[in-house]
Formats: sequence, structure tokens, C-alpha cells
Amino acid sequence: MLRRATILLALLGIVAAAIAQPKVVAYVPNWVDLNAFSDQIRYAKLTHLNIAFENPTNATGELSFNPKNILLISKARAHGVKVLVSIGGGAASSNEKMKQRYFQLVTATNRAGFVAKLSDYVSRHDFDGLDVDIEGPAINEDYGALIQSLAEALKPKGKLLTAALSKGYGGNRVPDSALAHFDFVNIMAYDGAGPWARQSPGQHSSFEFATNNVAYWLARGLPKPKAVLGVPFYGYGFGAAFRQRDYSYKTILAEYPGAEESDRIGDTIWYNGMATIEAKSRYVVEQGLGGIMIWSLDYDVNDERSLLSVIHRTLIAGTNAAFGQPAKPAAPKP
Repeated sequence: MLRRATILLALLGIVAAAIAQPKVVAYVPNWVDLNAFSDQIRYAKLTHLNIAFENPTNATGELSFNPKNILLISKARAHGVKVLVSIGGGAASSNEKMKQRYFQLVTATNRAGFVAKLSDYVSRHDFDGLDVDIEGPAINEDYGALIQSLAEALKPKGKLLTAALSKGYGGNRVPDSALAHFDFVNIMAYDGAGPWARQSPGQHSSFEFATNNVAYWLARGLPKPKAVLGVPFYGYGFGAAFRQRDYSYKTILAEYPGAEESDRIGDTIWYNGMATIEAKSRYVVEQGLGGIMIWSLDYDVNDERSLLSVIHRTLIAGTNAAFGQPAKPAAPKP
């Protein structure tokens, strides 16, 4: 009987692993009012929060720290949500001074000291891990060695090491060897169009664009369970709606009632509505991917039009149907 019970428990463990809930990773910019926003987050629908961004403040690699991070970490931890600190971001690739600072810190001469500081920072501030959002021109020939060194420093401490990577914005600069060191990779499958190409309007994150981006990283050797599909909670305007910055999903809904039912509104804003987010979430379940990543959580709404809620219920439904045939992804509405 004891042996049968042991076998049964082992089988149940295998089954539980097979139907484990996919990750829901949300970036939270720490330039928003975290005191107020931390009370609005629906933590039960998330598995990970990435606080974005903290970066080196000087040539020795000391990182910035927003004191308001502490409240968010505490509240997320109370709900069982893991919290990572994300380094890099747009500043690391578009700001020449910051980019050069990173280049100096990751050289063979300075790398060990910088990695030690990052590892200590993660532990000292009680983060569950480090997310490396170094992208585009900020990725150089030292990237692979940096990631290997970070893994060697963080993994013995039980800390996570993840990355945000883009196929079209620096993906070819990332060595295949680096992928093996990440616990998972947040695939930035968005920004296929935008204000940097004003004369080429269109959808910046279509369903096809998302699947093509996933296929690229899988072909590079990233295992499916480590592939986390990034989805945008924002859009870009062209024509009369053109502006240099994005439109948050909540701004679009406020200006255009019913916009949640479409992916294109006005003259003309392109974004992801509820149907496309649902289709992408079903794709994640059907393909056995690691989960969904969101940029960024503060762009959502807290009502029946919430994109986070769409993701949550679609992933839950897919998990519950693990022993059946998952539904095919719904066609996104035009």
C-alpha cells in the first residue's frame, strides 16, 4: 500500500507540473505613484511583477533605488507574487551616457565587480530575482559573458534571472548560449510599427507578429516553457492621431467608448483589444508556452474591459482543459 501511495503521489506531481498555471508577468514602471497604484493591483491574477527600471548611477555600478519600491514589494509578497527588479529599459539603449556606462561596467575588467553589486542589490532589497532588459544597441559582445556571470552569482542564492528580448531590436546580438542561463525570457512581441516610422502606419503587435517572434526564439533554442509572450497594453497613433508617445489602453477607452472591441480606432490608433489579447493567451496555452508578459500594468482598467482579466480567465480556462482539446485561438477582430 505504501508503495502504491508513493507511486500515486509521484504521478500526481507529474500531472500538477503538466497543468501548472502559466506565468503572468507584469512590468510596473516605478515612475508612477506606487503608493496609490499598489492598492489597485489585482495580485491574484499575477505570478510575477517586474519593477522597471533601476540603473547604474555612476561608473562603479551603484544602482538607483526608488524607496516606493518597498511598498510594492511588500504587498506583492503578501499575495504570493514574486518581484524582480528590471535593469536597462529604453534609457540603456537610447541614452548615450547610460549605454556607455553599461559598456564599461560589463567589460572583462569590470564585470565581476558589477555582477557582485547586482547580486548583492537583489538580496539586500529582498527581490526574487533580476530581469535584464538590455536591448537594441545596448547589447554588445560582452552580453553573453555578463549573463553567464549573473547566473553563476544569482542561482546559488535561489534568485531568478530573466530577460526581456526582442527579435527585431537587438535579438541577433544575443548569443544562443545566453538563453540557457535564463529562467524564462519575456519576448517583446510589439513595437513592429510606431512614431519612429511615421510614414508606415499599421498594427504594431498583430497576432501574426507575436507568433513570428515566438517562433524566432524557439528556433534559437529557447524551450517553450521558458518562452513568455509579451503583449502591449498600449497603442500608437498615426494620421490625425499621431504623437511621439504611446496611447495607454485606458486612455484609448476613455476617449473612444467601445474601443475594447477593436484593435483600431479613430484616425488612427492601433492597439490590442480584448479579442486579440484573448487570441494570444489561447495561443500560449495551445503551444505550451511559459506564459504572458505585460507592458505595462498601469495602462489597464479595473472593470469588465480589463486586459489582465482577459489573460487570467483565458489561461485558467486553458489549464482546466489540459486533459481535453484546447480551443483554437479566436481570430482577432479588425
